[in-house]
Amino acid sequence: MNDLEKYFRNNPGRLIHKCVHYFDIYEQYFSKYRDKEVVVLEIGVYHGGSLQMWKNYFGPKAKIIGVDINPECKKFEEEGIEIFIGSQANREFLQELKTKIPLVDILMDDGGHGMQQQITSFEELYPHVKKDGIYLCEDLHTSYWLKFGGGYKRKGTFIEYGKELIDKINANYSEQGILKADTFTKSIKGLHFYNGILVIEKGEITDFHDEKTGTPSLSKDMEITRLPQPLLKPVNALLYIINSILRFFRLPGIIWK
Repeated sequence: MNDLEKYFRNNPGRLIHKCVHYFDIYEQYFSKYRDKEVVVLEIGVYHGGSLQMWKNYFGPKAKIIGVDINPECKKFEEEGIEIFIGSQANREFLQELKTKIPLVDILMDDGGHGMQQQITSFEELYPHVKKDGIYLCEDLHTSYWLKFGGGYKRKGTFIEYGKELIDKINANYSEQGILKADTFTKSIKGLHFYNGILVIEKGEITDFHDEKTGTPSLSKDMEITRLPQPLLKPVNALLYIINSILRFFRLPGIIWK
């Protein structure tokens, strides 16, 4: 049992509500920030207990920031904890928030869990996370729940939004113009999907290339070929054209290699 779960089990402060398996995920990504001048932002103050937990875990150098739509949550402010009142689905509020707080090392979205809330918060606040920071969205099970706007493979859910980020981080390899590299391609080091959580590790990605070292050991090196070499025989050329058409319609391809 890690220190966060120990705190939770022996909670001396305000009410905390967390899925228990989250604590190992937190520990994996947050432990390197302990006892450092870290800025932590949590959307969703609830009864204020998790903010106290973060303060205890990260230590006295940490700046803990909470965001909640309930004005009553303002009373949970204390030394090292600052709380802002507003809706995470309100872009104007989030834009104003960014002018009042420093860049964030860790951002956790544990707010209203609605689809538009999660997506709006990510689009507005992801740029405010430091270039080597962590963005974490919790309770993704709501992407499957009707009352939150969810549904299996339903357009507009945060799960489907997160799946599109997988394409974004691989956009440099796309042969199709519809998928282009953007700020996500250049700033996401890794996407980690867990039960109920997406952890986004930021990192500056500036170099896309591969290299070879060592001495060849096979008589023929099986290279990935993108055609020409006098069009790779007429049959392969025809299959290439057919596959291009199938790809356009997002249909399974014919393997000819």
